[in-house]
Formats: sequence, structure tokens, C-alpha cells
Amino acid sequence: MSWFVTNLVSAFLLPPLNLLLAALVGLLIARSYPRLGRALLIGSLVLLWLCSTPYFAEGTLHLLEGPAKAVDTQVQPADAIVVLGGGTYFHAPEYGTDTVSEATLVRLRYAAKLQRETGKPILVTGGKPLGNDLSEAHQMQAVLEQEFKVPVRWAEDASDNTLENARYSYQLLQKAGIKRIYLVTHAWHMPRSILAFQSAGFDVVPAPTAFTTHYQTGLPRFIPRAEGLYGSKIFMHEIIGLLWYRLKS
Repeated sequence: MSWFVTNLVSAFLLPPLNLLLAALVGLLIARSYPRLGRALLIGSLVLLWLCSTPYFAEGTLHLLEGPAKAVDTQVQPADAIVVLGGGTYFHAPEYGTDTVSEATLVRLRYAAKLQRETGKPILVTGGKPLGNDLSEAHQMQAVLEQEFKVPVRWAEDASDNTLENARYSYQLLQKAGIKRIYLVTHAWHMPRSILAFQSAGFDVVPAPTAFTTHYQTGLPRFIPRAEGLYGSKIFMHEIIGLLWYRLKS
């Protein structure tokens, strides 16, 4: 229920729904309050255009990624690798079962590289937030072991969000005497993940992957596109999450 409520509230706070609702309010009050109504309508449409523009969306993601750097395992040692789940590819016809999403696969690819470089054990973390049959952690374990030929020592499969990822992973690794970890997730997700894992008790070495990059800046990057809106949604989701974490702490 908590996962459902969190995501329902998020839908109203994030684009495009928040901006569409603002435009609707502007239309509804336009007769009684014409200036305020026009301001809401025009402002929401302008923001919707900006949020849908790849140039703007990538710029906001760069703000999140700013502190994140590629890890140097030679000068930044750690005792284990923790990989965060990033969603499920449900009922995958070509695999005959649930498997990892594209976002998760990107993280697993980098975790496999880290493991080969360092030889450190891997913990994968992710539960069943949508009630799927196979937890994200066990999907991740299957891909790492069967496809990347990399062993997984721990699979934390009870968590539904990043805070729980951190809490439950700490409970597992504390038993093994491990506190300093490489944390693998998307670069834009790293600031919030670091807060969660540090508050759980970990000494975190960030190991970000999937940085926001592009080939060149041209006219198409200023034209509204669906991927631009998705990037803006990620940015606002992470900012709200960071503010919430700081309020809770």
C-alpha cells in the first residue's frame, strides 16, 4: 500500500499531470479571475514545453549528476558491491518470465565490470513493489550469474524503495562485517541513494553509471519530445525525494 500511495502522490506532483492540472485550473477560473487564469494557463503550457525539451531535461539531470564521478577502484577501495534494482520487464515473451528492465540491466552490466576488476562480492537489492512473482533481486541475480557469469553472494528481496534497499542491505552486510561499499546505480539517482545508504550506516563509495550524455547540440534538442518529458520527470522525482529525505532526517 505504501508503494501505491507514494506513486499516486508522485503522479500529481510530477509532469505532465501537475502542469495539466494547473492548466485546467487556469481554464476553470478564467472567467472569475481572468489575469490569474491566463497566467496559470500560459505558465503551465510554457513549462510543459520546457520540460519536454531534451536540452532543458538533460540540463536538469546534469545538475543531479554534477557531484558524481566515475569510481577509481585503485584509490577508492570497498569491501562489497551493492546494486540497486531499477524495475522489472514484466511477462517478457522472449524469456518466458519476468526479467530485469533496461534500467536495471545497465546497472548490472557495470556491476559485473566492477566485480571483475575488484573481485569483491555482490549484493543485489530489490523486492516486489508491484506484486510480481519474482523479486527484482532474484531477477538481477539470474542475469548476473547466467548471462554475465558473475557470482552474487547476497540477494535482498524484501525492499520496495531506496530507503528500504539501504536498510535491509545493511542488515545483511552487517552480519558479514561489511560497512564500506561500492554503490551502483544511475548517476542521476546517486545523490538520493547516497543519503539513504549513509543514513542506514554504510560508508559509501559512489559507483555511478549511465551518465546523461549526448552526441551534439542541434535543433532537435530544442524541440519537445517524449524523452525530454521523461528526463524532467526523473529530475523532479529525485528533487522531491531528496527534500523528503532531508525533512525525515
